[in-house]
Amino acid sequence: MSVAVLLLAGGRSRRYGTDKRRATLHNGVTLLRQSIDNALASGLEVWVCLRADDTGMASEIASLGARALLCASSDKGMAHTLAEGVSKGILPLPGNTGLLVALGDMPCIRPATFGAVAEKLTPHNICLPQWRRQSGHPVGFGRDFYPAITALSGDRGARAILARYSESVQYIPVTDPGIVLDVDRPGDMPGQGPVQTT
Repeated sequence: MSVAVLLLAGGRSRRYGTDKRRATLHNGVTLLRQSIDNALASGLEVWVCLRADDTGMASEIASLGARALLCASSDKGMAHTLAEGVSKGILPLPGNTGLLVALGDMPCIRPATFGAVAEKLTPHNICLPQWRRQSGHPVGFGRDFYPAITALSGDRGARAILARYSESVQYIPVTDPGIVLDVDRPGDMPGQGPVQTT
């Protein structure tokens, strides 16, 4: 299996008030940088979907060892960003059989969690991690589901695909609360303890 991570970071942070991707965590690292670092530490190839005008940020991301995608449709919603990221970044990858979708505002997902979801992923299933019966990210999609992803629109992400193909979903129990911790407002920022642990 050749699995890539696709981090969605093309939003406008309207609920946060400023560009939350550059908000600094208690360890001095930005929110987006920590999310990227955790994904990279899994050993998987990492792609980051940005807004079309994020050229400076794209250069920073490339220097970390991840690949940046400037998505022209990001202002139309998360589903558009996901669809464009898969069609422009993931589909052309030689030998790729699956992807893990995560969000750029989830800085506490452990690298081992990315690995655990990738390990269970096949070209024909969807893998959904669960912590204490709560589903979260990263969500794994086998290549069979790429046509459905590239047809998405709006701001609901891939929820419709999970509902439509519920019989293909495999739940992966994890001990990682980071799979359900995302930052929408300044008060959501993790403030105590390590940001991520292996």
